[in-house]
Amino acid sequence: MVKGFSYSFPAIRGIQAKEEYYVAMCPLEVISKIFQSIDEDFPPEFRAQRILNKSRIPEITGYIINNPDSYVFSSLTASVDGDIIFTPFSETDLGTLQIPIKAKFLINDGQHRRAAIEEALKINKELENETISVVFFKDNGLKKSQQMFADLNKHAVNTTKSIGILYDNRDPLALLSKKVVESIPLLKRFTDQEADNLSKYSPRIFTLTNIHSSICCILGKKKGDKINKNDEKFVMDYWKALCNTMHEWKQVQDKALSASECRKDYINAHGVVLVALGHLGNYLYCNNIQEYVEYINCLNKIDWSRSNNKDWNGRALTPKGTINKNTTAIRLTYNKIKHLIGFKLDEQEKTLDEMMINQSEAQQ
Repeated sequence: MVKGFSYSFPAIRGIQAKEEYYVAMCPLEVISKIFQSIDEDFPPEFRAQRILNKSRIPEITGYIINNPDSYVFSSLTASVDGDIIFTPFSETDLGTLQIPIKAKFLINDGQHRRAAIEEALKINKELENETISVVFFKDNGLKKSQQMFADLNKHAVNTTKSIGILYDNRDPLALLSKKVVESIPLLKRFTDQEADNLSKYSPRIFTLTNIHSSICCILGKKKGDKINKNDEKFVMDYWKALCNTMHEWKQVQDKALSASECRKDYINAHGVVLVALGHLGNYLYCNNIQEYVEYINCLNKIDWSRSNNKDWNGRALTPKGTINKNTTAIRLTYNKIKHLIGFKLDEQEKTLDEMMINQSEAQQ
């Protein structure tokens, strides 16, 4: 029997590595009380958990508060330094788990979820009686806890950005990106909706994450922002115009050019150009240029080949001829596209171009 006052949870008993563990349903109110943040002054070698990244908390908290009817969390994993008593119901692995109030709890996995839950409860008290599953292990010392943390995290693999967009049925930008890809035959056929990077012989031209990034640039909006009907119409019409114009893309669609050859020989099959075209779309949309399709048609007068060093070296291409993916490269590529189809650069854009030219001359 546990001496003194204790927490009591309905739980399921299991066996891993020949040792018992328990899965219990814990009210969110209890989570914020029994699991405390680690002492940041402790040297890392004496901790079994990394320091809390406080910048992550507001986003997770907002996720809970903004989606009270649909948020979902995976289990927390915790070690308990104290007596654990499991009382089964009859001869089953279902029962009651008792843990002394004085026991020490260590989160092995889920400390950011715990911190976000604590902040969410301050905003919405109605969440107190909702629950989250916690997997409890017996604490067998610092080294064991450190190994648990390493084991729980070493095999974790982040999903691709494309998968995150594909499965996001809440964010307006994600929904619009998927609608654009689904509605335009060329994009539907040649967009990889899972990968962020295409393999050498992939039969696709684009990735969903690059299409999404381009659309974010067109509208100048970020995740969670609202999108009106005018926004949606322009994005859809703009991408239809691009797909009807880009000669290399249409060659792939007509089977006159393979997707792998298109990506190998032309820069307009790469994210740096797609996002730059997003900036171009933003310029056209914000300036309410009605005849913008005429400018889009001018894109076919541009030499998109990777051998065109005069236009793309230092912009979409590095000096070694590889694709340049950084933010500056995108802006410089946009500047060149804007200039080539007949628009003047503003002062800020001119300054960026001059800096690139001066840097290139200094390296020669």
